[in-house]
Amino acid sequence: MPRRPGKSKSQKIRKPRDPAASLRWAATGLVVGASLMAGVTVVAPDDGEESAPPAPGPVARALRASDLGYPVSLPDLEALIENYRQRVERHPSDARSWAVLGTAYVERARRSADASYHVRAEQALKRSLRAEPDEKRNAAARVAMARLADARRDFAAAKKWGEEVRARHPEEWAVYPALAEAYEGLGDLASSRAAVRRFAELRPGVEALLLTARTQQGMGRDEDAVASARDAADRADTPARKVECLYLLGELAWERGEPQEAMAQYGAALAVERDHRPSLAGRARALVALGRADEARRDYEAALADQPNPAFLLGLGELYESLGRNAKAREQYERLRSSLSRDQEQGVDNALLRGRFEAVHGEPTAAVALLTAEWARSHRSAAVADALGWALHLSGDSAAALPYAERAVAAGARNASYVSRLGAIQWALEDYGPARRHLTEALRTNPHFSPLEAPAARRALDALDGLPTVLPRGVLPAPAPADESVPPTPATPGPQRQTPAGPPVPRAANGG
Repeated sequence: MPRRPGKSKSQKIRKPRDPAASLRWAATGLVVGASLMAGVTVVAPDDGEESAPPAPGPVARALRASDLGYPVSLPDLEALIENYRQRVERHPSDARSWAVLGTAYVERARRSADASYHVRAEQALKRSLRAEPDEKRNAAARVAMARLADARRDFAAAKKWGEEVRARHPEEWAVYPALAEAYEGLGDLASSRAAVRRFAELRPGVEALLLTARTQQGMGRDEDAVASARDAADRADTPARKVECLYLLGELAWERGEPQEAMAQYGAALAVERDHRPSLAGRARALVALGRADEARRDYEAALADQPNPAFLLGLGELYESLGRNAKAREQYERLRSSLSRDQEQGVDNALLRGRFEAVHGEPTAAVALLTAEWARSHRSAAVADALGWALHLSGDSAAALPYAERAVAAGARNASYVSRLGAIQWALEDYGPARRHLTEALRTNPHFSPLEAPAARRALDALDGLPTVLPRGVLPAPAPADESVPPTPATPGPQRQTPAGPPVPRAANGG
């Protein structure tokens, strides 16, 4: 933890009446922005006034939780935003208050899927940087800018902001989660994992365990990830922290192909926070796997109430499509397009999700262009590699698709969608042995990983019976499910395919 500076000669700081509620003053000045999943780190601003610590209430609770790096509950976050919005109106030159407000807006955007908060965050943080441009004195706003860039999927900018802070203040724990996300988005997994380790060294506890569990999940170390997540859940001492732990346990159960266990964990999270949108969408996905479509639709609609999250819209649309309700599917896909356009206007780079959607439900060649541009920007995560490979395959160029699909699987995450798509691409290239193996592994890991892709993978395996088998060229890790997926094979065979019919695929609801 950074050292606490002494009191300035020109400024009095009254000692808090309650030591447990004291706010951390970092060597860099105010530290803002060490958010982790549901967290938002902020500390009280300094406007030159001598004042007592905040009275007990939502703002004080938010400051206390944030000062320790804990997740802040949504009602307390709302109270914090309103409090600091009024504060900057009274003290428009207060760089620290602007940094607090900007960081809170970033977190509010994440919790609401409303990208307009990103614009407010950027405005607030720029005000903070104008009021106090010195890097040494205003690291707070730079950490928050790194978080904002991550939220907008501008990983190069997030890396730049984060590395500026780390270079001057390597002991500042707040910057490492933002750096870890930026490095992962750029495909630099070694640096991402190093940032997670450094965060755990500087700030051990529930949040470090959660971030470690997600890193282990991405490495395919599922048992370790579950152990870390359970340890975090056992230690969680606030509702907001408990929800994040239970949600992650639900995600891990889903990836293991255990929809009943996933439902139990998501349900436990919802018992703590009844409108936790990611848990509602996760439970909907598990309900689809269990054949409970009406309940799944209910949960998707609850997750989407007043929050048009594009990923949730895609999930609901594909549920309708799997049921043959194509008009309802098209309705969700149109809502998805509108939501993506609104986000783009607010500065969010949604090329990954848009590319995935267009590849299957729109125009594959447009998806290739979008995702190729992402790759050129050095956005080279496993998710982008998978999406670009699939778009190339669906556009008819399976040979070009193969290296990307192999790279996505080789990253280590147990992801049934990635492995199923690799199998479909290998079949298109007449590499039948590896194709059979990967399709089988995807279904063995999670038989219901997608309402569209999993049935297509089963039909593809059936169609492979009787075709020649060759020895696999290498042994790849066994896969596991993902919550965003697309059908594993093109509606029409690529030019290099010589099989009589090719693997069956569902027809897109919009005719794409």
